[in-house]
Amino acid sequence: MTEQAPMQWGVDYTLGYDPMDDIHDEFIELLEQLQTATDEQLPERLEQMEQHLQAHFEQENTWMEQTAFPARQCHIDEHAAVLKSVAEVRVLLTEGKIQICRELTHALADWFPGHTTHLDSALAHWMGKDRLGGKPMVFRPMQRE
Repeated sequence: MTEQAPMQWGVDYTLGYDPMDDIHDEFIELLEQLQTATDEQLPERLEQMEQHLQAHFEQENTWMEQTAFPARQCHIDEHAAVLKSVAEVRVLLTEGKIQICRELTHALADWFPGHTTHLDSALAHWMGKDRLGGKPMVFRPMQRE
């Protein structure tokens, strides 16, 4: 496993649906705290992350169900798989298996950008269309070469 810089919020994660962007901002803050935690801090930080993910995913799942989001089952299943992994690692961490928690943290940082780009962006667009009558627009700074 290669060393990973702590994840930070970036404009690439902005989806244009403020309630979802706020939840994602909180996720990244908690992930950064988990990434920089000492071994002694890991249990508390992992518990905070698990609590956040439960609320985060419950909110997104509710949005999908309430608006009959077409791709909801795949998205809900992915949320369930992440929660299952976090719960399993939390148990292993209580047994002193610190490295598995570090690997989970790394995996969450690798997982989030793709999940956001593909599944959450589609949901944000759907929510914007449902609530506002159109797809959210996100303006990002131009990349310089």
